[in-house]
Amino acid sequence: MRSRGTVFIVGAGPGDPELLTLKGARLLESAGLVLYAGSLVNERVLERCRPDCRKANSADMTLEEQVSLMTRACGEGRAVVRLHTGDPCLYGAISEQISRLRENGIKCEIVPGISSFQGAAARLGIEYTIPGGTQTLICARLEGRTPVPAAEDIEKLASHGASLALFLSAGMAGEAARKCVSAGMPADTPAAWIYRATWDDERSCVTTLAELPRSMENAGIEKHALIIIGKCLNRDPGARSLLYTGGFEGGRA
Repeated sequence: MRSRGTVFIVGAGPGDPELLTLKGARLLESAGLVLYAGSLVNERVLERCRPDCRKANSADMTLEEQVSLMTRACGEGRAVVRLHTGDPCLYGAISEQISRLRENGIKCEIVPGISSFQGAAARLGIEYTIPGGTQTLICARLEGRTPVPAAEDIEKLASHGASLALFLSAGMAGEAARKCVSAGMPADTPAAWIYRATWDDERSCVTTLAELPRSMENAGIEKHALIIIGKCLNRDPGARSLLYTGGFEGGRA
């Protein structure tokens, strides 16, 4: 099938409009249609669009309506950007869009963005991987309307002792804490929530696993927040990477 155009699936970053990539900014500036993910994308990012660009909110659109709109725009010769929050590869539901667009003869190119788990780490001033400690970060979610495979239940993932970044789970903090403790995490394990990381109205709190649900409830946080659990939130100031030690053999950054 002959190509009928290209849709650029662009990561808008975690919220701060200055955390958009240079390539993403260039594509927005040349787009004739930008289909963006509702309240999840900071509308200040859309200020980069030219005056005649059509900007459409996908929040109340079905998948079929979104694909139809993008296909028509490509057929009209417009440059099309599908703008997702954070990085499209994490909970972006992009595979289904790509499949249907390709069926319509539309090419797709993914432009990565900074994820909210990266923005959250920057704002909290932490490193998920700890010298002498965990070298693993697990990005996961609790089961809600979208099912989660049994092998990826938070209780099983928490048993590894790795740093956890929980997406789409702000309304289930109590269940997350219960499962982590059941997996063997001490109740005083550091835990944090961060609401709309890097946005102007960002809020956050570093607490413990035991106090996490109460902290979020008292702050009225039920969505748009990332939960982080692990010793990465309480890093030993004396911990040091081997990379910059005198006896380390190998290339240095």
